[in-house]
Amino acid sequence: MAQPQPDRKLFKRLLHQVGRAIEEFALVEAGDRILVGVSGGKDSFTLLYLLQRLRERAPVRFDLVACNLDQGHPGFPAGKLEEYLRAQGCEVRMLREDTYSVVKRLTPEGGTTCAVCSRLRRGILYNAAAEMGCTKIALGHHRDDLIESLLLSMLFAGKMRSMPPKLRSDDGRNTVIRPLCFASEAEVAAFAASAAFPIIPCDLCGSQENLQRKRVKRLLSDLERDHPGVRASLFASMGNVLPAHLLDARLYPRDARSGPDPWIDGDDCADVAPRRVLVRI
Repeated sequence: MAQPQPDRKLFKRLLHQVGRAIEEFALVEAGDRILVGVSGGKDSFTLLYLLQRLRERAPVRFDLVACNLDQGHPGFPAGKLEEYLRAQGCEVRMLREDTYSVVKRLTPEGGTTCAVCSRLRRGILYNAAAEMGCTKIALGHHRDDLIESLLLSMLFAGKMRSMPPKLRSDDGRNTVIRPLCFASEAEVAAFAASAAFPIIPCDLCGSQENLQRKRVKRLLSDLERDHPGVRASLFASMGNVLPAHLLDARLYPRDARSGPDPWIDGDDCADVAPRRVLVRI
């Protein structure tokens, strides 16, 4: 049976966004061997598809390894996923570690499983990438993931941070890249549906309704209904940081001039070019 052809307009838009991310943040370089984490969700399937198409037309040579981690979830169709991935014509590496039992054992009753699960999964992927000689690990986090992570960190951790498009691991062994960082979740979901990817739902974190991330997602959706463009504005803010208007003393000398104050000078105080002011005496 022939593979359904994905929506062409969405394909071109997403491909352009991935290309932009690669160009702006130097995500892919000549000779890279990239481990693409494929969980079986819409994001990772879309990421793999787009990277494959980019590799076909890229001016530099790089290799892809589609890597799935079977974490021991009951009923996980590892065989069917492997068959599908191999049919796409890419190198495939299937891993299996029973982190499911570990997560269940370490998570208190009623607690959220994401933190433990992601930490275990990340460690396994890091080791696998090093063993396979991969220079990069590509993950399918999109624009909405970055926005939600920013708000989660500010609201619940007291830090202003998000998921960077390119991150060097603490031990220096791995570099994580997020080529979908400019793509919206809505467009990724629509593209995955048009391509009829064999989506595998997560029966661990996906079944939890009390996650802080889901609460933040609902908050953003409510705000977006009343104020269209809220997500786009939050996303733009991550690339338009004014350190002098924050409270981290490490960002500037104690007595340095911080410029105009938004409470006194109004909304235009963020203008880069200074305005001439006439003072009459």
